[in-house]
Amino acid sequence: MGTLLSEIKLSSKEVKRWLENETHSLFVPVHAKAQKLRDEMRKALESLLDSSKMLFENSGKEIEKRNMKTYSRARALNKLSRLFVERFKQISTPDQVSYDSLAKFTQETQRALLITEVDLRNWFTRISPFFIIDRRKFSMVFDRAKDVFKDLNSFVAKEYVKTKTLEETFQLTEKLGILEQQLTALEQQKARIADEKSLCEKELARVQLEMAELRSKGHLGQLSQLETEIEALAADVRKSLQHLQKPFIKLQSLALHGGGSGLMQDESKKLDQYLANPFEALATEKEGYPLLKAILTKLDQSMAEKLNLKPDKERKAKQAIENILRANALDDLYRRCSAALARRKMISEAPEISSVYSHLSKLKEKAEELEKKKMVITSEEVAAERAYSETVEKIRSCKTTIEKNVFDFLGKRIHVN
Repeated sequence: MGTLLSEIKLSSKEVKRWLENETHSLFVPVHAKAQKLRDEMRKALESLLDSSKMLFENSGKEIEKRNMKTYSRARALNKLSRLFVERFKQISTPDQVSYDSLAKFTQETQRALLITEVDLRNWFTRISPFFIIDRRKFSMVFDRAKDVFKDLNSFVAKEYVKTKTLEETFQLTEKLGILEQQLTALEQQKARIADEKSLCEKELARVQLEMAELRSKGHLGQLSQLETEIEALAADVRKSLQHLQKPFIKLQSLALHGGGSGLMQDESKKLDQYLANPFEALATEKEGYPLLKAILTKLDQSMAEKLNLKPDKERKAKQAIENILRANALDDLYRRCSAALARRKMISEAPEISSVYSHLSKLKEKAEELEKKKMVITSEEVAAERAYSETVEKIRSCKTTIEKNVFDFLGKRIHVN
């Protein structure tokens, strides 16, 4: 049976230093060799660039001589060397050495050397036998660059690749520190947003309470109670006139289309009001509601010949007309409606009511502003909570990957708190 490895517990702040101590003897020599090979390759490429410029300059001088024997070959070498200069200038040498940066540098260098080798094979033989010294100098520098590249490529592929996981782990420890700083900032942001939201909700509750108190007390309180009473009275009026609704509509149609309704202009307007707002229509009648009685009288006269009502509807309408015209069934309701309307007018026109309405309007605007502010804060709260959750998950993933990489590379179990 194998022995279980003991788990090493480390804080997120300790893990980088611990990893440096554990890998120093392995990582430092390899990293130093990587820097050395990078520097050698850079020098070799600089020498290649200088040699390319030498070919370009010497071929340019030969072109200027206009010697028919060398002119065409000088132009070919000049064009070729210009391509070499542009090609080697494009290779970017990394300032900071890591596996990824050195691997990219190696790939770029390999591509440039391979293309250059094809160019040399295709063109140097055509330029021969001229520029022999210049071509030999370039070939020697080029062969030296290939040798240096061979060492670099072998190192990256066989030795440096082993430290890739280690380098990534160091990068993860740095990323972990940044993420934890972000998490702290998000916690502070969430606390600030929570305070802002709490203050906004308290102020909104205070404003709403003040509005409710204004509506329930004084003139507005009386007006509110009166409106409730008026709603009940309006329901009673609608109920009392419910069987006259259809006949009223048909009589209105006769009046509009000149069908002989017999209604005077003021009666026609009143009929419209009874259909639109029965309470207002009855409450604004004179004592004894004469306009309604006149309308009902003419309705009764037109019912049989012009309105074409169903028998049941006609019977119920005639009974309602009888109750109102003969039994004065609306007298009590009329007095209550008229009195309620008068009280509403009196309260609405009281000097104090305008200032109360003004204050209430300002409070309403304030409440609307606070509601909008609360919506904005809530949106910020949701965004901050989402960012917080995402950062927590990134930290968890980062720690898990660090723990796995350490085990894969060093064979040691660690737990990052």
